[in-house]
Amino acid sequence: MDWEKHPTPAEPVAAERPPEGCLVAAIRIPVRIVVLVLVVPIRLTWDAVAAGGRAVWRRGLVPLARGTGQLLRAVFVVPWVWLWVRVLAPAARGVGAALTWLGGALFVRPWVALWRRVLVPVGRGVAVALAWTGRALFVRPWVALWRHALAPVGRGVRAVALWVWWKGVVASVAWWYLRVMTPAGHGIAWLARGVWAGLAFVARGIARLASVVRGGVVAVGRGAGWLSRAVGAGLASVGRGIAHLASSVWAGLTAAGRGLRVGGVWLLRALFVVPWVWLYARVLLPLGGGIAWLARGIAAAVRALGAGLAALLRALVVPAVWLYAHALSPLGPGIALLARGTATAVTWLAKALFVWPWVWLHTRVLAPVGRATAFLFKLVGAHLVFAGRALGAGLAWLGRGVWSGLAWLARGVWAGVAWFGRGVRTVAVTLVRWIFVVPAVALWRWVLVPVGRAVVVLVRETGEALGHAWRVAGHMSRAVGRFLGRLLRWIFVDPVRWAYRNVCTPLGHLVRDSVWRPAAQAVKDAGRTARQALAAARESVRQARADVRRALFGAKRAEPEQLVRDRREPGPPQARTLGSSTTALTKD
Repeated sequence: MDWEKHPTPAEPVAAERPPEGCLVAAIRIPVRIVVLVLVVPIRLTWDAVAAGGRAVWRRGLVPLARGTGQLLRAVFVVPWVWLWVRVLAPAARGVGAALTWLGGALFVRPWVALWRRVLVPVGRGVAVALAWTGRALFVRPWVALWRHALAPVGRGVRAVALWVWWKGVVASVAWWYLRVMTPAGHGIAWLARGVWAGLAFVARGIARLASVVRGGVVAVGRGAGWLSRAVGAGLASVGRGIAHLASSVWAGLTAAGRGLRVGGVWLLRALFVVPWVWLYARVLLPLGGGIAWLARGIAAAVRALGAGLAALLRALVVPAVWLYAHALSPLGPGIALLARGTATAVTWLAKALFVWPWVWLHTRVLAPVGRATAFLFKLVGAHLVFAGRALGAGLAWLGRGVWSGLAWLARGVWAGVAWFGRGVRTVAVTLVRWIFVVPAVALWRWVLVPVGRAVVVLVRETGEALGHAWRVAGHMSRAVGRFLGRLLRWIFVDPVRWAYRNVCTPLGHLVRDSVWRPAAQAVKDAGRTARQALAAARESVRQARADVRRALFGAKRAEPEQLVRDRREPGPPQARTLGSSTTALTKD
């Protein structure tokens, strides 16, 4: 049991709308009345057109489309499917099986036998010979070359490189310190003295810049006076803009009235003229053209069927011709090509054994040794060139130091000029703000925003009035539709239903019981009598034929008939004795 008291849930509170002014209350009712008068006929016409369109779509276009689809399927799809399933697919499977067997016999089995019986044994023998030849030509010569040529040459090159390092690099560094670094230090001291002189020159430039700034302040005062005059002229321009805005609003209202008149004319034309023109141009005319196109399509299908049969005959003859031209005829040239390939392989093997080893010895051994000797001499010359380049680099470094000092001095001068430019930019931004930005903000805040709010209220009320009128017109249209439906029911449906139930049904029962059933029974009796007469006649003819056969050829000796008991009928019960049993488990 729940002993706790639960608070009563509070009712949901609708969101409060912002307060509406007198302008909204004055606009809402007239606008809704006018919109309701204009929207009710449009909604009635729209509902009638929509109901007619749904009826045409459901009862006319959909069954027509289904029937057309079934007709097109029966004319174009079913014949081709039957032709594919019953003719083309079995023929294609038979031709494919024949071509597969023929291709295997002509192209696969000969090459498999050639590979297994000829190429594999020959390849194994050639591989053994090439392995021995490769070790003799490529492994053993390199081992001998490394042990007896490259290792001694490498030791000699290392000794020469150490000598070049000590005599070239170390001696060059000592000379660099004595002949380059010491004069460079003296040059740096001279550069420091020049920089100090540059700083003094910059200080004098700053003093001159201060005098120029004072002149700029005086110019700013003069600009403020000019600004006050410009503000007065801007306020006068705002007044003229308000007057121009009022005239523009009046012109807009006049144009809206003209637009409503033009829109009414266009609406009447769109409701009563354009639908009939569209029905003729987009429904009736394409329907007639579609029927004509269907007739032409059936004729084209018949022609295509004849062309397909001709193509089928060509498809059965052309593959046989192609097989003879492209399979059997090239078989002789293929055998000749195999003989030429064997001769080429033998030639290549002879070159690999007797020509290419000597070429490789010249290219891989003798030529690299010569190039290594030339490289040793080039290395010695390169160290000498490096010493000369080091001297040039020292002189270049000294020049860069002098250039850095001059660049620093130029940056100081440029910083002063940039400071003056920022002051001028601040003054210009202030003038532009008071001349252009402040008047524009005032115009937006005190003129455009109120006018925009009024326009928003007018548009919102017009939209809400349209929605309300559309819903009310929907209710009215539904009531009118129900009244018309009930009226049609009273005039047409109820009388027809009463006539069917109270007149047609009893009359039909009377005709069925008094006329139809007796006539049907008489026809059945006549048919039964005719069948019995025909059966009696057949039996009489059969008996007469048997009598004639017996009179001419004699009667056959009757064989004793064996009495066979029907297995479906149970036998008579046997009498029970002392040694018998009636159960399935103890029965003998």
